[in-house]
Amino acid sequence: MDLLYCDESNLENRENEFLLYGGVRIPGDQAAALSNRIEELRAESGLAPDAQLKFNPAPDGLTHEAFRDLKQSIIEAAIEHDCQFLAYVALHNIAGEPDVARRYGINTICYHFHCCLNREDKNGLVLIDRFNDEGNRIDGHLRDKMSIGVQLPHENEPTRLSTINGFHYSAIGQSHFTSLADILISSLRWAINVHSRNTGDLRDNALTLLRVMSPLFFRYDAGAAVPDLGFCFSPMNVKVAAYHKLYLDLQGFLREGGIDSSQIITNNR
Repeated sequence: MDLLYCDESNLENRENEFLLYGGVRIPGDQAAALSNRIEELRAESGLAPDAQLKFNPAPDGLTHEAFRDLKQSIIEAAIEHDCQFLAYVALHNIAGEPDVARRYGINTICYHFHCCLNREDKNGLVLIDRFNDEGNRIDGHLRDKMSIGVQLPHENEPTRLSTINGFHYSAIGQSHFTSLADILISSLRWAINVHSRNTGDLRDNALTLLRVMSPLFFRYDAGAAVPDLGFCFSPMNVKVAAYHKLYLDLQGFLREGGIDSSQIITNNR
C-alpha cells in the first residue's frame, strides 16, 4: 500500500504567478525505513522530539546553514527510498478562485497517482494536508473522489480511482512524511517564484535546488523526460499568447534545473 502525502502552495491569487499542488508518493515497503531515517536526521540536527519541521521557519537552535543541510538531507533520503514526486501548476490569471483551483489540483494529482499505481498493479492511500475552504466543501469533494472518481475531459462518465483505497487528512507533526511533503512542495514553490518574480540573484540557488529534487519526479524510465504525470501544466492549451509565454518560460526554467518536462503546452485559439 503506497502513500501519497499532498499539499498546496502559492494559494494566494497573484497575477502572473502559479498555484502549485503536489504529492509525494512513498512506497509502502519503504515507509518505515524512510520514517526512521528522517527521525535520525532530526536527532543528528539536534531537533527536539516535538519540534515542528517545515520548509520555513527554521526550528529553534538551527543556523540557516544547518537548516538548509537538514532539508537537503531529507530530500536525498526520499530519493534513496524510491519516493516519487507529482506536481501540478496553474497560472492564477487563468485558474481563478483559489479554492476551486486547489480542488482541480487535488483531482489531477489523485488521478495521476491512480495512473501510476495502475501501471504497477498496486494500491494506495491519499493523505491531504488539512485546510478549511469556503463552506467546508473539501469534505464532500474527498467523498466524491472515493465514491465517484474524477470527470476527465472528453469522457461521458467519471473515471473511478479504483487503485486508491482511501482519502484522508493529515497535518504537520502527525507524521515525518508531512514534513517531507511540506519541504518538497515549498522548495518547488520557492524555486518557481524565484523565476516568476525574476529574482536574479537567487536564480543559481533555485536551479541547484531543482537539480537536487529532479530525481524524485515521476518518469516512465530512469533518465527519461518528465511526463505530465510527474509535472502537469494546467491547462494544457493556453489560448492567451502572453500567458502561454509564461508557461513556456517556466517550462524552460525547470528544464535548466534538470526537470525536463515533455508536456506540449499548446496555444490553439
